[in-house]
Amino acid sequence: MALAGRLLVLLAVAGLLAAAMAEHEVVARGSDEHDDNVYKVSKGGQGSLKSYQCSPECARRCGNTQYKKPCLFFCNKCCRSCQCVPSGYYGNKGECPCYNNWKTKRGGPKCP
Repeated sequence: MALAGRLLVLLAVAGLLAAAMAEHEVVARGSDEHDDNVYKVSKGGQGSLKSYQCSPECARRCGNTQYKKPCLFFCNKCCRSCQCVPSGYYGNKGECPCYNNWKTKRGGPKCP
């Protein structure tokens, strides 16, 4: 009899716990208090970065080059002006038109 009572209490607690978890999940999904823009990750594009984000993004972009110093210098210069750094270590400049179209005096690409 004592075992049946304990089992009944255990089942009641488990049921309450399951109901509380289900209610919490519904509230989290249906809440209007959350700003959905907070959770979106920007995939580049002009103006997608703040100035303080340039240094780590350029460190990532220039991570595989053997010419780190000039790469970091020009990447940071371009990022401050364009407010974006293309994804990857090389290429993908189409994600950031300003970064892609900035040229040197000789017509070569200014931004790495």
